[in-house]
Amino acid sequence: MKMNVGLIDKVLRIIIGAVLTILAAAGIFTPWGWIGIIPLATGVIGWCPAYQILGLNTCPLTRNKEK
Repeated sequence: MKMNVGLIDKVLRIIIGAVLTILAAAGIFTPWGWIGIIPLATGVIGWCPAYQILGLNTCPLTRNKEK
């Protein structure tokens, strides 16, 4: 697994995922808020399977190694 999620992307994923998950746990947001676990997990590990399928890469370190 090569990292394909850059720093800004990681931070945004972690923040959005954490907020959605916390709101769902508190009962403020609908059960769909648990979907926040996905961006939270992909932000923490730095790899997104959807990015790999679509051929996207926001990680500049990985991009430079491939050249």
